[in-house]
Formats: sequence, C-alpha cells, structure tokens
Amino acid sequence: MHRLRMLFLAGALALVATAHAQTGLGGIVNQAQNAMKNFDIADKNRDGLLTRQEAEDGPVPFIRAHFDAIDKNHRGAVSKQDVADYLQSLHRTPAAAASSGH
Repeated sequence: MHRLRMLFLAGALALVATAHAQTGLGGIVNQAQNAMKNFDIADKNRDGLLTRQEAEDGPVPFIRAHFDAIDKNHRGAVSKQDVADYLQSLHRTPAAAASSGH
C-alpha cells in the first residue's frame, strides 16, 4: 500500500511538473520533487509527518519556504499528501485565473 501511494505521488508530481513547465512554474515543481525525495530524510521520528522544526532542520527548502501554505489545516505538521495537495493547488491556480479573465 505504501509503495502504491508513493508511485501515485510520483506520477502526480510528474504530471504537475509537465503542466507547470508550460506555465513557468517548472523550477518550483523541481524544488518540490526534491523536497519529496528528501521528506523521509527530514522526518527524523519516522511518523510520516514533518513538523516545522523538522522542515527547518532538514534538506527540504521547498517545504520550509511554503510550510504555512502547505499546512492549510494549521496542525503544525505536513504530510507528503499535504505537499501533493499544495502542488495541485498551484496547478489549478493559473488555469482558474485564465478562465476567469484575470
């Protein structure tokens, strides 16, 4: 199950990377992909979540820079799914702005 979830997240990141390369957000997506790779390194207690402190101390500059936006539930920790959801929200933002005429 864990392996399947990781494959899904990797696939989602690849799709987002392709879309964002066309919108100029490719660099951000590359940073996010690196953050996902380093997530497990930063997760010192191996609970599947990064606290703000773990993000500050770990090799995850994308998560560190966007921690508050990723932690939309304000629980003080983020999961890989939270990061993926944040990336998806970035993907939807340019399309939503274009369709609304802004």
